[in-house]
Parts: sequence; structure tokens; C-alpha cells
Amino acid sequence: MIRRLLAASALCLLPAIAALADSHATADDDDTGFGLAGLLSAGNKADLEPIQLSAGMPLTSAPWVLKSGTYYEFEIQGDGSQELGLVGPEFFRAIWIDEIVVEGLEIRPLGLDSIEFDEAGEMEIGFIAIKPGRYYLKVPGSTGETQRLEIVIE
Repeated sequence: MIRRLLAASALCLLPAIAALADSHATADDDDTGFGLAGLLSAGNKADLEPIQLSAGMPLTSAPWVLKSGTYYEFEIQGDGSQELGLVGPEFFRAIWIDEIVVEGLEIRPLGLDSIEFDEAGEMEIGFIAIKPGRYYLKVPGSTGETQRLEIVIE
């Protein structure tokens, strides 16, 4: 008896499900501009200025101003002149990290607190800015303004 009721209910819902499927927007009709990949769509991506990790050199030439909901990619380039790292736990908690790429290896972390370069190398980080506010990335233990990257998420 219950099976017959469930089957009859499902048959009644089929026209509504079909109508809903027909009305689903395609990537071309999507009014968000994101396409089928949503926030990860190519139209929602922006590249940021690379961060340079080099003894005594500025991290970047200007602060970053980011828009919440936009996907960003940036490189961190360490020249090996000194063992250097970056800390910014508040910033890393205000973003969703899609992936970190190191020498072709893709890492998909649940979170991040800091990174460190013991020798020369590069990494690329892809993320979506989420929580508006003022943040920073800085070389741990440093006090100079050039060793700190100010970040604003609007």
C-alpha cells in the first residue's frame, strides 16, 4: 500500500520536475555572469601582483583591494636569499582557498595559518575573497612596512 502511494506521488511530481528542469538557466542565460562553474568561472577570476620573498625587499608595490566573491590567483616567489615566510591567520580565515600549487603539485587545504620558504621556489594560491575587512600578510618578526602587505576585502 505504501509503495503504491509513493509511486503515485512520484508520478504526480514528474511534470513539475520536468518544468523546473526546462526552466533551469544555461550558462548563456545566467544573469550572474558566472556561468555553470559559479564563483570559479573564468569571468570571475583576477590575477594579483606576485609577492616577492627576498631579504630586505618589499613584498609588493601596493596594497591589495579585493572584492568579496571574486576568485583571485597570486604567486609567491622566494629567491632563497634567506629563510622567509608569511603569516596572516586573519586573512587566511577571511578567504576560501581553492588550491595551492607547488612545482605542479596541487594542494587543497581546509585552512592555512602561514607559509615558509626554506629555499628558492614558487607557489601559486587560488582563493575566493569572502569576509570584508582589513587584513595583512607579513614576514614574521619583521617591523618594516615593506615587509607587510595590507589587504582590504570590500
